[in-house]
Amino acid sequence: MPDHPALTGILLAAGRGQRFDPSGSDNKLLQTLPTGEPVVAASARNLLAAVPRVLAVVRRGDDAVAQLLGKLGCEVLVCDNAADGMAASLTLALRASSAAPGWLIALGDMPFVQPETMRELAATIGRGARIAAPMYQGQRGNPVAFGAYHLPLLLALQGDQGARAILKNHAVSELVVDDEGVIRDIDTRADL
Repeated sequence: MPDHPALTGILLAAGRGQRFDPSGSDNKLLQTLPTGEPVVAASARNLLAAVPRVLAVVRRGDDAVAQLLGKLGCEVLVCDNAADGMAASLTLALRASSAAPGWLIALGDMPFVQPETMRELAATIGRGARIAAPMYQGQRGNPVAFGAYHLPLLLALQGDQGARAILKNHAVSELVVDDEGVIRDIDTRADL
């Protein structure tokens, strides 16, 4: 067990996935991977294997995703204003866990990130870093870990940019990984 307090996982799963299916009829998070598991289930399992508590944010009416994540052991939060952008989902989860020593923020459409990568990101925060992000072959990926120091900036986020501006303007501990999953998301059917 680590000798530092555990981060809280946040799984952002409230997007509409319009690049995957512009009509909105096929939820990309429920599409099946070659392993037979739904995209969002694999993403959640990997995060649950890395941190003891995971808050999963879903949009109102996405009952199938909510039920699936709840059965896996996530605490499910419903974001009524998910259409306002990723920041609405993120700030909802941050407010629900504001006493945490930090957060590991993962995306519901990134099912290939290895739990070990996530544990290493959390450990980097535990060792004193304020932000930790994975790097694969020179490319920054997800998930990203934040220490509590940045909570005020994270809570001030708006729109669909996520925490990009914070990463751009503050020191980031880059963790070089041999985990292609940190840059692989499911945006189109071919990505499955």
